[in-house]
Amino acid sequence: MRKTMIAVATLLASVSAAAAGAETTAQMIQPLLPEITAWRRDLHQHPELSNREFRTSKIVAAELKKLGLDVRTGIAHTGVVGILKGGKPGPKLAIRADMDALPVTEEVDLPFASKVKGEYLGKQVGVMHACGHDAHTAMTLGIAEAMSKIRKDLPGEVMFIFQPAEEGAPAGEEGGAPLMVKDGVFRNFTPDAVFGMHVVSALPVGTAAVRAGGMMASSDTFRITVHGRQSHGATPWKGIDPIVTAAEIVTSAQTIVSRQLDINKDPAVVTFGIFNGGQRFNIVPDKVELQGTIRAFDPQMRKQALASLKNMAEHVAAANGATVDTEIPMPGSNPVNTNAPALTARVRASLEKALGKDHVSEAQRWTASEDFPWLALSVPAPSVYFFVGATKAGEDPATAPTNHSPRFFLDEGALPVGAEAMLQASLDYLGYVAP
Repeated sequence: MRKTMIAVATLLASVSAAAAGAETTAQMIQPLLPEITAWRRDLHQHPELSNREFRTSKIVAAELKKLGLDVRTGIAHTGVVGILKGGKPGPKLAIRADMDALPVTEEVDLPFASKVKGEYLGKQVGVMHACGHDAHTAMTLGIAEAMSKIRKDLPGEVMFIFQPAEEGAPAGEEGGAPLMVKDGVFRNFTPDAVFGMHVVSALPVGTAAVRAGGMMASSDTFRITVHGRQSHGATPWKGIDPIVTAAEIVTSAQTIVSRQLDINKDPAVVTFGIFNGGQRFNIVPDKVELQGTIRAFDPQMRKQALASLKNMAEHVAAANGATVDTEIPMPGSNPVNTNAPALTARVRASLEKALGKDHVSEAQRWTASEDFPWLALSVPAPSVYFFVGATKAGEDPATAPTNHSPRFFLDEGALPVGAEAMLQASLDYLGYVAP
């Protein structure tokens, strides 16, 4: 692992050394790499669930204060922001990193593997940084430190946002980017742009990927409760069967994407993940509960899919003599993660400058979702979000354990790649010129 990290760092340093500038971003990050790595390993060994990032936020706040940043804590429960004011006039940029871990028991053999237990949905569970947020936090702290060393020559201002609960707040709680907005994260700082990044198993270490437009899908969770009338299984005509009705809703809903949405334009997904009803084989129950998710890359297609599902559920139920209660969508939706085209072109040029053109690719659209878009939409400001490869050299990213897997493995060679890429994009956006 360490050899891979050093090899990637050396590659990046040699590539960046050819670029213009008195000090390259590789040269700015390399001295900080041991510290970035130590932060990442410490956070990985001590993961915390959403809205419970108490230790993590204390570490982040303390490190930002050491750098002389203006620090605010307690935003969205455990969120932390630090503002770095440059010595020259310029734009305002926000850089976001997420901090929370997942209710996953780690199965990776590491000396700093997580042994932490936590409570999730009333049960004791393992806790793991199975999505790589430990790396995001560590890299962003490193970027803040690198920028703080050049603050007198830095144009503009930078807000470093360390966000809790990206994976979703616990039941009955608010959290994440929407709550940061609600709590006034931008009350006294209006960014001209917002940047974010994510390590992914789908790319090899040493690479990054970005695309203009819809990068990650919107996500909407729904609940449909079908009400029938209980009867004995031997005499179903005496009742109204919510199981049959719910099954017909599930089947009919498959036509939303295949027959109602223009998939020439963009893809969309309607998935049912919960079908819950009945207690005994020979009793028709009173009700059945369905839950699922809708994903889309186009706001109008998203709106159409939600409306179609509601309409279909109500009419299928009526045709069977049943009724439905619908929550379409439920709270906690995320918008499409859309990269502003003009700004994306600028960021891609920066990534290519930092990593080399051959190490930057056009990202594939991903039907996973993020709450990152809430930040930029609240201002509003253009935003760009890019991916950083995390799968070790020699392993096929297509078969590597994915983010959220208990076997998710982040090659630490991703740390200098992500830190340098984000630093380069940020300095270029701010208009920094090395003295």
